[in-house]
Amino acid sequence: MPRVKRAKIHLKNRRSLLKKAKGYKWGRKNLMRRASEAVIKAGVNAYFDRKIKKRDFRALWQIRISAFAKEHGLSYSRFIQLLKANKVELDRKILADLAVNNKTVMLKIFEQLKK
Repeated sequence: MPRVKRAKIHLKNRRSLLKKAKGYKWGRKNLMRRASEAVIKAGVNAYFDRKIKKRDFRALWQIRISAFAKEHGLSYSRFIQLLKANKVELDRKILADLAVNNKTVMLKIFEQLKK
């Protein structure tokens, strides 16, 4: 049976890993073991931070909606309760965008809820 050297595969894996570690400091950019550890840790952090990003944006949207509601004499929870009672199916992302960029539309929604 012929000997398999795997040089091409080794070089491909090495290039791929070092490409992912490009821009890292010290030995983590060019030493295989350190680069591998750094890339794995970066991937773990990226995964968790994608979850945290969703949490942070939802909190931001709630703050923006709450600020608009308080300007017009309602609490955030009461505003959301009125939305659900009137079957307005706008999510918090859209409501926050309307509260910041399109106050006239948000005021019309608010007037509908007051009735």
